[in-house]
Amino acid sequence: MSTLSAVALLSLLLACMVGSVTFSLPELIAALGELVHGTTSTMAASLIELRLDRALSAFVTGATLSLAGVMMQALLRNPLADPYVLGVSSGASVGALAAMLLFTATWIIDAAAFGGALVISLMLYMLARRDLRGSANSDSNAPLLLLTGVILASGCIALVTLMLSIAPDTRLRGMVFWLMGDLSGTQFRWLPWIVLGGALLFSTRAARTINVIALHAEAAMTLGINVAKFRIGLFLCAALLTASAVSNAGSIGFIGLIVPHACRFVLGPDHRLLLPAATLVGGAFLVLADTLARSIVAPQQLPVGVITAMIGVPIFLVQLHQLRRH
Repeated sequence: MSTLSAVALLSLLLACMVGSVTFSLPELIAALGELVHGTTSTMAASLIELRLDRALSAFVTGATLSLAGVMMQALLRNPLADPYVLGVSSGASVGALAAMLLFTATWIIDAAAFGGALVISLMLYMLARRDLRGSANSDSNAPLLLLTGVILASGCIALVTLMLSIAPDTRLRGMVFWLMGDLSGTQFRWLPWIVLGGALLFSTRAARTINVIALHAEAAMTLGINVAKFRIGLFLCAALLTASAVSNAGSIGFIGLIVPHACRFVLGPDHRLLLPAATLVGGAFLVLADTLARSIVAPQQLPVGVITAMIGVPIFLVQLHQLRRH
């Protein structure tokens, strides 16, 4: 974990150095020293402060999506599950785009996205609570839960399409960028970090139970595990993580799918290692992807969701090929 922590720290430093204006390491250290002392008297310090805020937002979003992906794959016992598979992100999209049509304040858009995700999570729980409480026959219940999420997501996508078709041209570009995943307007906030910290604490303390649920669900009850209660907690935690990530940066795909697979391929299926490793790798991956998105055609900035998709597709195909060979 110390190596992954160092990689995560290096990704943050690289994000502060690289951009339309590149800084050397001594300039970065001097600017960070100004920030530590609470002063931003130079242009370099002000610019690095902006980059650091964006890099921290990218890190917490990537870490949140990756952790949610691990939880979803354990909950559904499906290696193809990701944070968006149950329609939570689609609910956030409906809330965010509705707020963009009616309001312009950033905090209203974020609150609407978070609220939309929570509403869909509540609907999904009410419609599939029997499937979530299933224990002895969890393999047959998981597809029913997945199908319910897909249907809710389809309804949300229809609403998103409707809002895009009636949106004025002045707001259409911002709405499309949000749907593709964009970190250009994000600001440092404590709430996503609190959500990530609480979820990581819950999951790491329950890592042994997740191992049993994911690998030997049929025997979990004989080991004294309340499978129904634990699956509900796992679902609610993953839904809260997804809501936090999507409201912070829009719909950024593939992180919650490829990062858990890559970490599992290297470290194995033990969630005691997989959970913190996926959190660190997911955060560092999105920081590097966002750095590439804002510097590859600088000063123009690309939606980071495009970069993650372009990187994620070939990586996932390679992973599938390796799994097939094994």
